[in-house]
Amino acid sequence: MDVEKFFDQVLTVRLTPDRKALDIIDQTLLPGEVKRISLSTREEIWEAIKKLRVRGAPAIGVSAAYGVAVVMARSTAQTYKDFYEEFLDLKKYYASSRPTAVNLFWALEIMDRTIVDHQTEPICDIKKFLYLQADAIQADDIQISRNIGEIGFSLLKDLKKEGKEIGILTHCNAGTLATAKYGTATAPMYIALEHGWKGSDMHVYCDETRPLLQGARLTSFELSSAGITTTVQCDNMASLLMKSGKIDIIFVGCDRVANNGDAANKIGTSGVAILARHYGIPFYVCAPSSTIDRNTPTGAEIPIEMRDPDEVTEMWYRSRMAPEGVDVFNPAFDVTDHSLITGMITEKGLLKEPYDQAFKEAHI
Repeated sequence: MDVEKFFDQVLTVRLTPDRKALDIIDQTLLPGEVKRISLSTREEIWEAIKKLRVRGAPAIGVSAAYGVAVVMARSTAQTYKDFYEEFLDLKKYYASSRPTAVNLFWALEIMDRTIVDHQTEPICDIKKFLYLQADAIQADDIQISRNIGEIGFSLLKDLKKEGKEIGILTHCNAGTLATAKYGTATAPMYIALEHGWKGSDMHVYCDETRPLLQGARLTSFELSSAGITTTVQCDNMASLLMKSGKIDIIFVGCDRVANNGDAANKIGTSGVAILARHYGIPFYVCAPSSTIDRNTPTGAEIPIEMRDPDEVTEMWYRSRMAPEGVDVFNPAFDVTDHSLITGMITEKGLLKEPYDQAFKEAHI
């Protein structure tokens, strides 16, 4: 299929033509319904991030930036002091939506700096600068994903053998739906298509990713829509799949990376990394530099979001699938130890251990 036509169909976050609202794909409805919704109020934007209507660390960052521009454009504040105080309240509110994804805070800090840097200018001009900054964050995210994709594609080229498809495993959704375009963990596959590979040159196995099924609902949706050979399997089938010899390489995304290279990603990722080490399969984390938190020493300091028990016991079932009143453990993320990561693919290059030194040398 035409790759650009595919991207037009699944563009995650954009502004409405009048630039007064966010226009997003409601990912909670995929794959059964592809529906775009408009978000114009602070409450609508916060709810969309919290309830995973928009999700994926980079897409959350882009959404937060546009969310600031859209809401602050309606501010009636007459002085810089009042305008900035209104923004700080909005910034705190947005920050409460998802505590783990560092891109959210990164984008909010950039918008904060934009306001401060232009504090001597008229309020109407500051509002314009907020839009320009949000546009820049989106454009930068697209380029970052493309750079990650090119590096990942070089790894795929090294594995390619005539007449044999490359087996790729991924977990959760770090696809174009999770970013402004291309994705992170899926970017190598999309770049391969742009370089003339056929969808059948690759066979991507998507962990379903319990309990929210992002792999089954989202990753398999976008990859199969792009014409890439795609298979879904339950998370607990990954070991047998790897043992079968069908997996050549693993790409996953991340929501936050600590200074030592420990990487927080969707729950279940660390289990995939442990299995990959056992079976000798290279395991790569695709990490935009904005997800690398040099101020967090190790993964032990990364806050882990705990989510609604109903996601485990009721969400996907006709009737409740656990006893009433039983306790539910439902963390949204886990942390993969840096020692299990073959390499960290950033837009600035493929980094290897020791990661703290690699980050420093890459000026991250």
